[in-house]
Amino acid sequence: MARISIREPFKFRHNIFTHFSLAPPTTTTTRPPPINISPSSSFSSSSSSSIFNEDRAISFIESCRNIKQLYQIHAHLVTSGLFFHNLFWKIRILKHSSDFGDVDYTVFVFKCIYNPSTFCINSVLKAYSNSCVPDQAVVFYFQMVKNGLVSNSYTFVPLLGSCAKMGCVVIGRICHGLAVKNGVDLVLPVQNSLIHMYGCFRVLESARKVFVEMPMRDLISWNSIVDVYVRSGDLWVAHELFDAMPERNVISWNIMISGYSKSGDPGCSLKLFREMMKSGFKGSDTTMVSVLTACGRSARLREGRSVHGFIIRTLVKPNMILDTSLIDMYSKCRKVELAKWVFDKMEDKNLISWNAMILGHCIHGKPEAGLQLFAALVDQTGGGGGAKSISPDEITFIGVLCACARAAMLTEGRNYFSQMIHLYKIKPNFPHFWCMANLYAGAGLVEEAEEILRKMPEDDEDLSAESLVWTNLLSSCRFQGNVALGERIAKTLIDMDPHDVSYYRLLLNVYAVAGRLEDMARVKELVKARRIGRMPGCGLVDLKEIVHKLKVGLFVAEGSEEDVNTMINKCSEKSSLVTAVSMQPPLCEE
Repeated sequence: MARISIREPFKFRHNIFTHFSLAPPTTTTTRPPPINISPSSSFSSSSSSSIFNEDRAISFIESCRNIKQLYQIHAHLVTSGLFFHNLFWKIRILKHSSDFGDVDYTVFVFKCIYNPSTFCINSVLKAYSNSCVPDQAVVFYFQMVKNGLVSNSYTFVPLLGSCAKMGCVVIGRICHGLAVKNGVDLVLPVQNSLIHMYGCFRVLESARKVFVEMPMRDLISWNSIVDVYVRSGDLWVAHELFDAMPERNVISWNIMISGYSKSGDPGCSLKLFREMMKSGFKGSDTTMVSVLTACGRSARLREGRSVHGFIIRTLVKPNMILDTSLIDMYSKCRKVELAKWVFDKMEDKNLISWNAMILGHCIHGKPEAGLQLFAALVDQTGGGGGAKSISPDEITFIGVLCACARAAMLTEGRNYFSQMIHLYKIKPNFPHFWCMANLYAGAGLVEEAEEILRKMPEDDEDLSAESLVWTNLLSSCRFQGNVALGERIAKTLIDMDPHDVSYYRLLLNVYAVAGRLEDMARVKELVKARRIGRMPGCGLVDLKEIVHKLKVGLFVAEGSEEDVNTMINKCSEKSSLVTAVSMQPPLCEE
């Protein structure tokens, strides 16, 4: 009986509606007789000979580091007969299983509880919120409401967090209304969750309204509203709110540093990092990754090496994430040999680490070295992407095909492209087609180059996003030897999708290589006239002063009084937000 029961978490996978049965588990075998448990009793009736008493079991549960350790403790409780006959242990196991986000195991424990309390239901909601199926939290919640759930503030924190991950603003607003109906919308953790949720939806007005109307705020409230404006790309307001914060922690600095780095302003990220160091904060792994990313994007080798030295001095154990960031930074700074030194010293490597080093060789270093490293990756996985460990993905093949294009290896490039599709079952996307077109063009096969770009799937929803992401990276793999060919292919892509700004960027790159400044200006005017988007500027960053990029293209192009007034009103609204929040009580008193 005990062994069968403990295997259940590993097999448990039913339809979502079968999770919600409130009846106690049924079995045909005879259970051990109930045992009366007192706070000082042990796992068995012979307390003097028991190795694990209740106090030690509680300490073991509290110190669990992973779900496997919790399985072991659960097994002791099942074999001793305590789990099915003592609600205390069921709730303990349920609480900690929800912290690990193992939904199946959490629901299994939940089904063992007859007439579960609101606390038990909240634990399941938390498990769904931490899992990869947050939408099931909403299904579970409404099913529990039908069964008589009395919600409290702890119910809505994971529920709103699940709505944020789902990305459905309609369901989020419904849950907000339910929080109001249950009278918990003014509870601080619920308000913080609302700000975060509306920020994920990019609904700035709702997030701003919740924040301004909060009677009390804590550090989480400030971090949440700053993150909302960083997510929306409005770094001006985010920085103003950051400066107005009465208190900051490492998360506050990370939000701003990462925001500037992702928005294409690495200089400001580095400036904030220096200010952070002066303020006495040491930073976390997230801080260092953002700073290293900023150093790589702005090719600041000196500061990147300084950050590397800081990491060595402050960290005791190597970190795979930081090592991968160092590889990426050194590669983008054209110091591929240093990136290889970091890569060789890594004890554990994942696919991201391999991809960073392969891309470093293929795009920023010697293409042949990148292909050799790819061969090493394939060899250590057993050949055809076996089940042993690491198998190449679409990112890996972007580097491989780019290396073939740079080295004019037509036969090898065709073979790799075929392996990617037929052996590894990877669907090619924009950068793969672009590299193959360059490969054919370099070999003088102009018609093949144009044909492969015309065959790109037009119904691929991710095509525009992929092209936009990889355009700058593939700048080293473009038609440098034949400007006319590159111009013709870029125009073909524009004809295929005239609303994709990335194709105009490619045409701009072709003209930039040829030094045709007038044509570059004409492309920018065309994008502006068609209202497709904003072409990126130069974004120069001085070592001492950081120059912010100004988005004034729309208003300068139109020049109407209404547009100017709209811009002024928008700036006034931003100022009023900062003024309004500064007049509110900054922190809640504990």
